[in-house]
Amino acid sequence: MRAREQTMSTATAIVEMPRSAAGAAATVARTRKLKKSYENVVALHDLNLDIRAGELLALLGPNGAGKTTLVRTLLGMAQPDSGSVSVFGGDPHLGLLQGRLGAMLQVGRVPETLKVREHIDLFSSYYPAPLPMAETLEIAGLAEIQDRPYGELSGGQKQRVLFGIAICGNPDLLFLDEPTVGLDVEARRLMWSQIRTLIARGKTVLLTTHYLNEADALADRILVLDKGAIIAEGTPAEIKARAMGKQIRCTSQLALDEVRQIPGVLSVKADRNAFDIQVNAAEPVVRELLERDRWLADLEVINAGLEEAFLALTQNHNAESKEN
Repeated sequence: MRAREQTMSTATAIVEMPRSAAGAAATVARTRKLKKSYENVVALHDLNLDIRAGELLALLGPNGAGKTTLVRTLLGMAQPDSGSVSVFGGDPHLGLLQGRLGAMLQVGRVPETLKVREHIDLFSSYYPAPLPMAETLEIAGLAEIQDRPYGELSGGQKQRVLFGIAICGNPDLLFLDEPTVGLDVEARRLMWSQIRTLIARGKTVLLTTHYLNEADALADRILVLDKGAIIAEGTPAEIKARAMGKQIRCTSQLALDEVRQIPGVLSVKADRNAFDIQVNAAEPVVRELLERDRWLADLEVINAGLEEAFLALTQNHNAESKEN
């Protein structure tokens, strides 16, 4: 009984909403003109958002962009100052009726002494139609450690337990807040595979992450949030297209200042014995480099990636905010 009381404090990470007779709607969650402030800091400003059934929506933004506030508001854990928020057509504050939402939050805490299987069994009991125990253990990669106490697990294994707790109720909409933070490369890719399994089953996922390659690999759609406002929205390819230009990488005997003065070079930085050169058009700059340095080697021309697009979008937004 004591373990159940301890764990109930974590149950705020799992919110349940009523099911409609018609099943999942095309839009499973929506905000309109949503505003939220903390003292003099605006966390969300007139935010309009639609989360569509069956998609993985990645929410990107710098620290303080409003991502956590948005997730907490959609979970009914934060009260908006104005505007509207609905989840499956209802008010998030109705909560705890029928389990349709699950969440893996960074602040998750569970008793150290309970075994993995006991945690999954306990949280499954909060839902009307949870996944079978074996299925949860398999999806979350917990089968081999199911009889171990939580307190004896590694950091990566604990992350998988919190993931298992979030999915055990078979939710239709799942919030994953930095689910792979602290995981090594192999464990991160395993988590990606597990998330893809859920999407293939028709689940909807809202993912917040600082790993841009994670959003690029998983997302159907990306929202870039900055200072509480959506500054870009689209598929990963559409977001990357917002970053103009390319990157040239090479090793050269030229001086850094000489490379910087080549027409068409936007910026250049030295990386050990190589140069990373940002350009709008690569071909004329490459020709000039080859003319000036016949020993030029290790030449690569790389299209702008999600990281470059993200930085360009947030930097431009910051510049516009200062002007206004």
